[in-house]
Amino acid sequence: MRPTGDASGPADTADLGQLLRGGPFHLALRAALAARGLPLHRVQHRLAARGIKLGVTSLSYWQQGARRPRHRESLRAVSALEEILDLPRGSLLRLLADPGPAGGPARPAARPYRALTSVGAAVERLLEGMELPADGGLHTVGHHERVRIGPDGELRTRASQQIVRAHRDGVDRYLAVHHGDPGCDAARVEVTAYENCRTGRVRCHPETGVVAAELLFDARLRRGDTYVFGYGIEDGTGARSTEYVRGFSYAGGQYMLQVRFDEAALPVRCHRFARTSPRAPRSSVADLTPSGRHRAVHLVEPAVRPGILGIAWDWG
Repeated sequence: MRPTGDASGPADTADLGQLLRGGPFHLALRAALAARGLPLHRVQHRLAARGIKLGVTSLSYWQQGARRPRHRESLRAVSALEEILDLPRGSLLRLLADPGPAGGPARPAARPYRALTSVGAAVERLLEGMELPADGGLHTVGHHERVRIGPDGELRTRASQQIVRAHRDGVDRYLAVHHGDPGCDAARVEVTAYENCRTGRVRCHPETGVVAAELLFDARLRRGDTYVFGYGIEDGTGARSTEYVRGFSYAGGQYMLQVRFDEAALPVRCHRFARTSPRAPRSSVADLTPSGRHRAVHLVEPAVRPGILGIAWDWG
């Protein structure tokens, strides 16, 4: 498996002066690193000596074109990189002010779904400074999600098992976002890594009940690799729940959602639905009948499309 700092390719031998003049930023940075022969962990140490905290993963994303430095601390790091790499002052920063030629880094196929929801702005604020790639670098092959509703009708827990495929080299994490029901105490929500991952940084936004958590994989993926991991979220702090929805930014594989109700709080009606956007009317509505000892309902979508899938219920 290649180390994070390995970014072999045409840009490594490209003319550094030409790239500094015309960009794009990620190729200029990659060429400068190759020209100086500095691995990313050494660059990170030199930044730390200047009082700048920046992860090796963020540096890797910058030189791959998966992310562009935007925030104040990131731009401070770029300025320090010019000194560390013995580049003309302002040469890298200027490229960030310039969108670059058509051959610059490709954008994701669509905006992240969180940007389309009512809490999208809150999530974006939580993620400032985390320097995560815009689309995560992953496609979902399969996602099985189990939600448990407590005796007071509250969302108690949800457990997810996912199969993903990397569409770029170096992917080593997944971002899980939880949006609690009204009244949710985000500071009390717990995120637990179950299988083939561990919990990294966790951010919460108390005003909206949003929690964003990094799940760090046990391996760094190469393009085309598949990976299986599982995690859970324990809430139980919000008001009585009436639906559970999942948004999808891109087309993907199979999605299964199961909602299990406590015997002390059984709904009178349940149905599945879809939406093309948060404000669009519900479509593909179909009644669901709770069955089994745990009074559970479920939906299975063989191949998800961009939009929203969910299960709603009435308490009567």
